[in-house]
Amino acid sequence: MILTEDEASMYVQATTRNVWSVQGQTPTVRVDPSRTKTNFYGTLNLQTGEELGLRADKLNSETTAFYLNCVLETYPDVPILFFWDRAPWHRGAAIERVLQANPRLEIIWYPVASPELNPQEQVWKAARRKVSHNHIQPQLNPLADHFEN
Repeated sequence: MILTEDEASMYVQATTRNVWSVQGQTPTVRVDPSRTKTNFYGTLNLQTGEELGLRADKLNSETTAFYLNCVLETYPDVPILFFWDRAPWHRGAAIERVLQANPRLEIIWYPVASPELNPQEQVWKAARRKVSHNHIQPQLNPLADHFEN
């Protein structure tokens, strides 16, 4: 099984793209000053195109280890080649325990600062285009639900 993984964060603050408005009337864009966010782990199966995801409050090695176990349960009894970047939460004792307990999981590291090599980035780009650009949702949870679905 060949998988690629990445994380994305979502805030209530909408990003704007291609905004139409009446000529001479500058559109009003609502600004959310809070930094409240939610995070997503996303894994793309490069053979089938299937997407596996998890919403998480924190991006840390413990949550990442939990997510790796979810991936292992989703694809039981097969070797997994897992591509991911060098985020700090991809390292640590919790990650090492998962890797040691699961020799069928092999990690391939993307080069530093090379998101263009990770196809999961295209999944995030499409989801953001559909959900978080130009939205008017004032609450994070419904927005995150839409993004997750």
